[in-house]
Amino acid sequence: MLNRALRTLEADTIINMGFFIRDLHQQLYQLHEQQLPDYRGEPFTVYRGQGLLKTDFDKLKKTEGGLMSFNNFLSSSTKRDVSYQFAKGALGNIDMVGILFIMTIDPRVSSTPFASVNEISYFKAAEEGILFSMHTVFRVGAIKQMENNDRFYQVELQLTADDDEQLQQLTKCISKETEGGSGWQRLGDLLLKTGHFDKADELYKTLLEQASSESDKALYYNNFGYVKYRHGDYEQAIEYYRKALVIWEKTLPVNHSNLAVSYSNIGGVYDSMGEYEKALSFYEQSLAIREKTLPAEHPSLATSYNNLGSIYNNMKEYLKALSFYEKALEIFEKTLPENHPSLAISYDNVGE
Repeated sequence: MLNRALRTLEADTIINMGFFIRDLHQQLYQLHEQQLPDYRGEPFTVYRGQGLLKTDFDKLKKTEGGLMSFNNFLSSSTKRDVSYQFAKGALGNIDMVGILFIMTIDPRVSSTPFASVNEISYFKAAEEGILFSMHTVFRVGAIKQMENNDRFYQVELQLTADDDEQLQQLTKCISKETEGGSGWQRLGDLLLKTGHFDKADELYKTLLEQASSESDKALYYNNFGYVKYRHGDYEQAIEYYRKALVIWEKTLPVNHSNLAVSYSNIGGVYDSMGEYEKALSFYEQSLAIREKTLPAEHPSLATSYNNLGSIYNNMKEYLKALSFYEKALEIFEKTLPENHPSLAISYDNVGE
């Protein structure tokens, strides 16, 4: 049940089993530390057989040479034949591709904890299992067809060290984009950024039911609004954004950055609905706060200028649009690298 919830990101189950997840991770870490001397510093190989949907396998093929992570606690076996049979069994479903993962593990590198669970596993010696903790990261190696069957493949994986440069860059980027707030809030932010809007919706519903403070409720309402906006449900998006705004207007200083974000969000929905006068009003309120509180070259100011440029462009007031687009471009040219996509978009806006 837990692994299914982790694989499919079932927010309610994950939240309810949070203590168990933490306890299992800690037990794996302790076992890992105890068993480390047994490996004598020598790399070894374990196997995992499973089925993947064809669409997921197509994505996997594109990651060859890159990094991949498993959402769940990952079970594996030192016995190839056992894992082979699991992979072979997946072929009974015509929508699945059978995958035999061949995983090379170097115990000398610092990584996500793993441990032998022979003594505590239901199957005991039958599988000689190695269990990896959540979100273990592997480097994807060769992907080879097996037995001349286009639905049966072996995939070579190598356990990635914590100091892997690419992994560190990715971790740093994700951490920066989801910093602040509780662990559940950061999970919600990550789901939004990775496009899992339905899962984010489930998570925020559960968190909203458990929210004990008005500030938390406002945050979840605001994020709900974003989910609805991305689904194209603009009326619901405005409803949730306004619920957040009502709380923030009561509890925050008049020039707080959250208010600027809230006004901008509501303006964005009205913009998408073609209600440009309403959008303009909210965008102007957002800009007024940002101009009072932010440095002259802050990226959020450029965002506000771009928003207003877009509105005036849609309203066919092209001189006003150009003026705001140029203000945004001036900030982007000073603050962004030459190859940044926002800079390219800004040049395009001015060119129009």
